[in-house]
Amino acid sequence: MSVEFSIIIPTLNEASEIGRALDALRFRGESVEIIVADGGSSDETRVIAEGKGATVITTQRGRGIQMHSGADAARGSILWFLHADSVPPGNALSEIRRALTDENIVGGNFTLRFDGGGRAARFMTWFYPQIRRIGLIYGDSGIFVRHEIYERIGGFKPLPLFEDLELIGRLKKEGKWAHLQSEIVTSSRRFEGQLFFPVFLRWVLFQCLYWIGVSPYRLAKAYHPVKSENLHDALAADLTNSR
Repeated sequence: MSVEFSIIIPTLNEASEIGRALDALRFRGESVEIIVADGGSSDETRVIAEGKGATVITTQRGRGIQMHSGADAARGSILWFLHADSVPPGNALSEIRRALTDENIVGGNFTLRFDGGGRAARFMTWFYPQIRRIGLIYGDSGIFVRHEIYERIGGFKPLPLFEDLELIGRLKKEGKWAHLQSEIVTSSRRFEGQLFFPVFLRWVLFQCLYWIGVSPYRLAKAYHPVKSENLHDALAADLTNSR
């Protein structure tokens, strides 16, 4: 049986979130496979994912590495990369399918909304559409891409930071990009704590350094003294440690 959609979710100790995410992906009557690319979880992430019917593969830790490994295992003609703490809209597949009827579109993403009523969540829900206007699109907005084009450009690189921005930059050179109005709702857990704005300003600084050409490997070492999967994870760690 041919597969139309391969949904790829990188995980690392996501037992508290992965069940909810997978429950939201039960698209009845659709040709879908779900691949959880686990970076070595020490909790029940793998057990929960397998119990929900996902195919679980074990990879090296690092979101870029994990998503690329998931893509290598995928059979679908459309790859859709999701985060474990995000819930897509019920009409997501039809929206993706509709966007890709234009053969010039290579991929796209969704509108992102952060759950919770805190100021940080409200601010980030407002902020993401603003930075999208200057071409900044992140993986938590549900990137989808034609499988053949993903393979042609070499897919995700094993970068410690900004692997999503780097991939999208190459994809946009191949054709048009679609931004869908349907919302993905993602967890605001990374923003819990009292020191959001200092950490946010630090994130903006590192974003600027990346765009002027500073290596993601150098930035990763400077941003966080321990190995981190990506900048979002470092941000989450800073905020959690501030509680």
